[in-house]
Amino acid sequence: MDLSLLIFLSGGLFLGWALGANDAANVFGTAVGTRMLRFASAAALCSLGVILGAVISGAGPTETLGKLAAIDSLAEACTASVSAGLTVLFMTRRGLPVSTSQAVVGALVGWNLWSGAPTDLNIIGKVVLTWVLCPILAGIIAAILLPLTSLALRALRLHLLQQDSLTRWALVLAGTFGAYSLGANNIANVMGPFTHAVQFEPLRLGTGLTLDSSQQLFLLGGLAIAFGIFTYSRKVMMTVGKDLFALSPAAAWVAVMSHSFVLFLFASKGLAAWLGNAGLPQIPLVPVSSSQAVIGAILGIGLLRGKHGIRWSVLGGIGLGWLLTPIAAAVLCYITLWTISVAKAGVIIL
Repeated sequence: MDLSLLIFLSGGLFLGWALGANDAANVFGTAVGTRMLRFASAAALCSLGVILGAVISGAGPTETLGKLAAIDSLAEACTASVSAGLTVLFMTRRGLPVSTSQAVVGALVGWNLWSGAPTDLNIIGKVVLTWVLCPILAGIIAAILLPLTSLALRALRLHLLQQDSLTRWALVLAGTFGAYSLGANNIANVMGPFTHAVQFEPLRLGTGLTLDSSQQLFLLGGLAIAFGIFTYSRKVMMTVGKDLFALSPAAAWVAVMSHSFVLFLFASKGLAAWLGNAGLPQIPLVPVSSSQAVIGAILGIGLLRGKHGIRWSVLGGIGLGWLLTPIAAAVLCYITLWTISVAKAGVIIL
């Protein structure tokens, strides 16, 4: 791979590393935090699931981002990715919860404003709608799934050791499914800005297996996410895992499954096609926030149990972070691109 190409792709790879370091906790934090699974095993399963999800099912959300902003310059795609990453870093350091998906969308809109390209308001409307629907849908699924899970456990009448073993495997399976869903849905955040600017030759891997240009980008992004999981996710996994498991083992499993199912819904081209063929409204294929889905699931469980333990002031801060992130990313991307263009113009005049 050309060195200059790798340098420009570094913005997306940095986003992938950060995503792996943070969002892996949403899918395997429960299992690791309760010591039901070792970190190395969780990291390996999570990395495998993310890579497979990205390569196999990552096209749908990425196509939507491609329609939002068709960046055909590597340098400008890198600027958009770095702007999104810096926005996430800035908000995080100030204690505001953020979404990588929202930051990337904001940066792409900022690029549209700078380049004079039209922003499809229909696509923006779908994306913003999913930001609202994602936590609500996760909360509804969790509220439905929790009593069904409790009923099933009571009907099984398992001994303590049997319950422990069942919980262990349930969390592992839920985490693996969640990792696949995370890769399928969020790879668009990592490599979406580059799909129009980078075109690889088809890569043949054995008989009957060929990766097209987009899938090769997704593979690179998936590897970056996996690197973030292995190098920097242990502490976050432990923190989120302990916080989630305080809900109870059944509630923790429900939160992970609800989160994973929502991410999968917004990434599945097959499901969208089936709904369209059946004459039903299609679920938009857009990258959604893993953290939003988990928060929505936990909120759904809390409301089902009578609002006990819900800190509304914290939820207000979360809402503020979700509002400010895309705006800040758009402004930063626009200012950065404008500054670079002015500097280039000055150099040419001199």
